[in-house]
Amino acid sequence: MFTGTLVVDLLLGDVHSLKEKRGLVKPLLADLRRDFAVSVAEVGAADLHRRAEVAVAVVAGDAAHITEVLDRCERLVAGRPEFTLLSARRWLRAGDDE
Repeated sequence: MFTGTLVVDLLLGDVHSLKEKRGLVKPLLADLRRDFAVSVAEVGAADLHRRAEVAVAVVAGDAAHITEVLDRCERLVAGRPEFTLLSARRWLRAGDDE
């Protein structure tokens, strides 16, 4: 068993309130869940209206599958014009890692 995590730091475009931020981030989270069957949440920068930190997690029996899913998730996020992808960090762990 393998687990993979992707954390992306995003800069939002012309956003002036937390309500506008939610209007952009919420559909992104829904698309990631629907398209890739991953767990996803906003995990940081919650009080900043022009920044968002989003984490994606996936569990699978094959490390290559996790890498493929996280690649596709990162491409989806990077391809959204309402966001600028500032950074992407990844972790891959095997079930026997300590």
